[in-house]
Amino acid sequence: MNSSKDILIIGGGIIGLSLAVELKLRGASVAVLTADSKPPTARAAAGMLAPQAERIPPSPMLDLCLQSRALYPAWVERLEDITGLKTGYWRSGILAPVCQNEPQEKPFLSNLNSQWLDGDAVRQHQFGLGKEVIGGWWYPDDAQVDNRALFRTLQSATKELQIEIIQDTAKEIIRQENRVVGIETTAGKLQADRYVLAAGAWSEQLLNVPVFPRKGQMLSVCVPEYCKVIQPLQTVLFGTGIYIVPRQDGRIIIGATSENVDFTPGNTPAGIQSLLAGAIKLYPELQNYPILEFWWGFRPATPDELPILGASAWENLTLATGHYRNGILLAPVTAKLLADLIGNHKSEPLLAAFHYSRFPESWKLENGK
Repeated sequence: MNSSKDILIIGGGIIGLSLAVELKLRGASVAVLTADSKPPTARAAAGMLAPQAERIPPSPMLDLCLQSRALYPAWVERLEDITGLKTGYWRSGILAPVCQNEPQEKPFLSNLNSQWLDGDAVRQHQFGLGKEVIGGWWYPDDAQVDNRALFRTLQSATKELQIEIIQDTAKEIIRQENRVVGIETTAGKLQADRYVLAAGAWSEQLLNVPVFPRKGQMLSVCVPEYCKVIQPLQTVLFGTGIYIVPRQDGRIIIGATSENVDFTPGNTPAGIQSLLAGAIKLYPELQNYPILEFWWGFRPATPDELPILGASAWENLTLATGHYRNGILLAPVTAKLLADLIGNHKSEPLLAAFHYSRFPESWKLENGK
């Protein structure tokens, strides 16, 4: 097998597909190499677009996240126009409840839209909160998207745009001097003019890049029929170590654990118990809701929990990995900035903060496998 394209993207998750669509719409010839055997990181997500609720401090990371949140409405509208599918984008706002004995820390930036709600106000805003909730921060500009619906929409967009999807497993990135000359797969060698590593938690298996899996367990419950006329939970609840995300179809997503267990699969009683305890503390009515599903996935973490974006040690290899818990949020801005870099050789200054060279010498890609 020997396929040659302008650009070959290694990884068919949210990031890889978003970049493929962006590049194709700009006129590039693109192929995506993806392995069905690896569960997409998109499953280990609830689709929150929450740079404020996440309390990201003033930094290039906050700038990147805010820029991406601002891109979202037009970005998903374009995807929905291409495919005729819905992504579940919903500017629902996010409420960050504060419980007894938790600090009432103010948001980092006062110029961003937020509001403190005291005990009475927070209960008027959202009925049914737990008795330990003493107030909360309301972030009306934070939003959500249905991560699974977004993934399906991106997959459909690649079909509509006739982007080649190669179902195979990358075994090795073949390099000569300062260039990548091919990708060895289980079925043969693939070649392109340029390459993008967007393999998420599996990136380190192909390159000595500091990305490692962090497992997230999650579950969903369903709003019972008797209260579906007016869904009682109307906004995302973002607590300490727990979040509760209502969908417009009556599902409620509860997540997520954060575990350094390599690629150990499966849900565990301890993980699910911790999620249920935290969720019921914030919103006790959940204890009566039917459970729909349990699942898990592997987030691509880095030592500083920031993504690795932009140029690599090889002149025709671009990096788009390590998004950790912000892959869904950062998909549109990653696609835009890296398409600018690859297609127009235009490097946004913001990308400098996410260059691989920020890591110690032992992690530098010149020492790649």
